[in-house]
Amino acid sequence: MATNPGILTDYPWKPIGNYKYLLVAPFVVHSVYSFITKDEKERDWTNFLIFPFMLSRMLHNQIWISFARYKTAKGDNRIVDKPIEFEQVDRERDWDDNILLIGIMFYLANYKLKGASNLPLWRTDGIIITILLHAGPVEIIYYWLHRALHHHYLYSRYHSHHHSSIASEPITAVIHPFAEILMYLMMYSIPIATGILTETSSIVSLFGYITYFDFMNNLGHCNFEIVPTKLFSIFPPLKYMMYTPSSHSLHHTKFQTNYALYFPFYDYMYGTLERTTDTLQETSLKREGESPDVVHLTHLTTSESIYHLRLGFASLASIPQSTSQWYIRLLWPLTTWFMMVVTWLYSRPFVVERNIFKTLKLQTWTIPRYTKHYTSPKQTKCINNMIEEAIIEADKKGTKVLTLGLLNQGDEMNKNGELFIKRNPQLKLKLVDGSSLAAAVVLNSIPEGTTHVAVKGKSSKVSNSVAIALCRRGVQVSISNEHAYRRLKEKCDSEIQDNLILSESYSQKIWLVGDELGKTEQMKAPKGTLFIPFSQFPPEKLREDCFYSNIPAMSAPRHFENLDSCENWLPRRVISAWRIAGIVHALEGWNVHECGDAIFSIDKIWQATLQQGFRPLPVCTELMRK
Repeated sequence: MATNPGILTDYPWKPIGNYKYLLVAPFVVHSVYSFITKDEKERDWTNFLIFPFMLSRMLHNQIWISFARYKTAKGDNRIVDKPIEFEQVDRERDWDDNILLIGIMFYLANYKLKGASNLPLWRTDGIIITILLHAGPVEIIYYWLHRALHHHYLYSRYHSHHHSSIASEPITAVIHPFAEILMYLMMYSIPIATGILTETSSIVSLFGYITYFDFMNNLGHCNFEIVPTKLFSIFPPLKYMMYTPSSHSLHHTKFQTNYALYFPFYDYMYGTLERTTDTLQETSLKREGESPDVVHLTHLTTSESIYHLRLGFASLASIPQSTSQWYIRLLWPLTTWFMMVVTWLYSRPFVVERNIFKTLKLQTWTIPRYTKHYTSPKQTKCINNMIEEAIIEADKKGTKVLTLGLLNQGDEMNKNGELFIKRNPQLKLKLVDGSSLAAAVVLNSIPEGTTHVAVKGKSSKVSNSVAIALCRRGVQVSISNEHAYRRLKEKCDSEIQDNLILSESYSQKIWLVGDELGKTEQMKAPKGTLFIPFSQFPPEKLREDCFYSNIPAMSAPRHFENLDSCENWLPRRVISAWRIAGIVHALEGWNVHECGDAIFSIDKIWQATLQQGFRPLPVCTELMRK
């Protein structure tokens, strides 16, 4: 939002949210119906192609968004080191408004203007006119309009909304107040209207001109340099006809320079070209990717989780992963195709997120496999090889700590990471499974005064550690699985074994739950039961009369930077204990692995985590009392 919003700040359809797409539905239905029912010679291809063109624009923009986020996460050729936060993602959420508006305008022009329908595929004279009108009138008008928008009166009411994004993303280009967008469209329509009125327009000139705008907008607002300087050496005039991400990035950081649209020629002409433009371009092109201090290794979960990645749909990545949006369900053919491509073609982890915490550079890497692959014994060797490859690569980069997230650890999978330590005894990095901090979070989620808890679901290293710690505190721990009970009892000291009970009772009001918690078991829990997960996957919430805590996680302090996406199903700025454990491990300089059966001091890591600014999430204690 602008610092002092003026009139016509919001698009007129903002109050109806995603129902805005219904505005274009009548046009699309009429277009398809007319195309089908009319004779072949009477069909208007221009009208019919408007909706597919809108979809292609969305795909074009999304490709740029995903590519840009991947590049900035890696760090090579990055221009600005400013972080992106949730506020920017929310501000730029409705980038499709521009596509919807232009689509509606195309339909209206097609119906109302004589020369806007039944356009030929190609007309050379029309294309030349479009190029000349853009290079001249459009670029000149934009330059002076842009300078006017930087006057304090218009800037505070309109253009400051766009400049709120210091570290821009491709789609930042179309994030403007509605009134400002209208001014731009009037200006951009000069070549289009001229072509229509002179009957020189064509499908290529019409759709090609908008595609050119999309390409240049996305290119210029990338926060990494992609245009090689050699290109300007080969064809020197191009330097005056094409801006670069570096040149426009300087406009977002210094504000009073580089006003031109796409032709830097006008900045040269009017003396507003930033003198460091060329230097920044060269420096950015030479910038190498960062070597992370801490790597968190995760994987894809459900088939639709690819859209919730930071590299996927930014709007979905910024909210907890939950029930699919209606439009995601419609994408099931694309989702299935993604699964096959990822599974067949990719066998290496890829970077999805970059963060900064105090002096540490953090990255999140994703194994290109889904949860269902982790549950298949046939995939175990392949996945472990990918995990091991990621560990070795991180070690070569000088990474201090690598944490194993989700199912990248596990007793059946790789002995909680111990397999990789045995295979690679020369590793310099420390491998952390995060069990100690996860156990600490669970222990501190149990309400004070609790005397009896039940452990349900599949037991794990975390649940065993929690159970032993509770027994030492004098809390009775009931376990219904006989095998898990006997295995845990062997690890207990004789003086606390009496607090460990083998029982199928469902009377306890505090349940510590893991994976494979069945529906039948949940339904047997008494009313008001508090379910506290100790696993990395949350239990299905089947009971409205009970309470569910998050998986072991904590809220991040404000100096955890560049956090603009949610970690799977966790709320904003909430991070899993397994991921936090590696950060604390690196900050404290603990020179030990935490994998296999070994577990770090629960009390020590809990206190260290609190000192680093992480905070526990509120527990439903008050609700339970009510």
